[in-house]
Amino acid sequence: MANAQHAKVAAVVGAYFVVSISMVFANKTLMSPGSSIQAPLFVTWFQCMITSLILWVCGTLGRSSDIAFFKQFPAPVIQWDIARKILPLSSIFVGMVAFNNLCLLYVEVSFYNVARSLTIVCNVVLSFVLLGTRTSWRVGVCLAVVIVGFFVGADGEVNFSLIGTLFGVASSVFVSLNSIYTKQSIGFVNDDKWLLQFYANFNAGFLFLPLIFVTGEHWLVFESPLIFDLSYWFAMVVGGILGFLIGIVTIMQIQITSPLTHNISGTAKACVQTVLALLIYKNPTSTGANVGLALVLGGSLAYAVVKMEEEKRDKSLAKPSTSHYQLVKQNPDLPDANESMDLEMGVRDHSSSSPSRRSD
Repeated sequence: MANAQHAKVAAVVGAYFVVSISMVFANKTLMSPGSSIQAPLFVTWFQCMITSLILWVCGTLGRSSDIAFFKQFPAPVIQWDIARKILPLSSIFVGMVAFNNLCLLYVEVSFYNVARSLTIVCNVVLSFVLLGTRTSWRVGVCLAVVIVGFFVGADGEVNFSLIGTLFGVASSVFVSLNSIYTKQSIGFVNDDKWLLQFYANFNAGFLFLPLIFVTGEHWLVFESPLIFDLSYWFAMVVGGILGFLIGIVTIMQIQITSPLTHNISGTAKACVQTVLALLIYKNPTSTGANVGLALVLGGSLAYAVVKMEEEKRDKSLAKPSTSHYQLVKQNPDLPDANESMDLEMGVRDHSSSSPSRRSD
């Protein structure tokens, strides 16, 4: 029995590694010159549409099929008043996934984790500014390590891109805002994470269109010979499917282990992802870049451990009637499943139980 459970855990963690790493490399390919159309907003819009379609199909099958997996997805009925209420979150979601993919466009995959490492810093700062949530000195030490790692890694990056790094920082800000607004908006859909993700992606499909036309990306798409290339559209569909799957495997990993184990797994995955990026792209690195990455990953892991310890302490002090959902609303920077998926999908990150995707 124990061996079967261990095998199940190993399979889920392995699936998380494969899907998350594949998503990053797929998006990097879709952002790279020569192999794709240089239209990151269009690519992100298409992925949002794929995710919405998959959720709609899963919801339809959940009503007509006896397969238990599909029962978790809500009925595909659009209520425009709910879509309107979710619109502020969707706007933040658009910024999150757009800046994430723009970051991938300009930086090396090996530097990607450093470029987006300030997410937890933004979480704490924005939670204090917007919600008045205070943090402990132990968390402050962890954040200081991450900040030092960010600057050391940026200084040591051989192929450093200022614009790409700034896009990464912007992505971190929007990931943090997405985490906060997700917890404030999920009540509109009766705490249904998949329905919230559906509305976020559905709204994003409309919000991206004017951005695509204003930036002129529609001309790049219409004039590119790749629009007649089936392999290009296959890659685009695969990217969208991976954006959906990251939400599935993230939830599975948290459910079968714990949010803390998920964060540890994410740190290990980031190490594997960086090594693979160096082997595949053979981009030069430096001691400073490696030290910066180590500090970022170490500080992030320490942050997860400290926050989980503080969450346990807060739970023990709370009244027995206080639910975890209420506790999270009182302490919105606690690392729960929603936030973990936000960090993935940054993603598209994504999906984060929350409308996240394409990232990590």
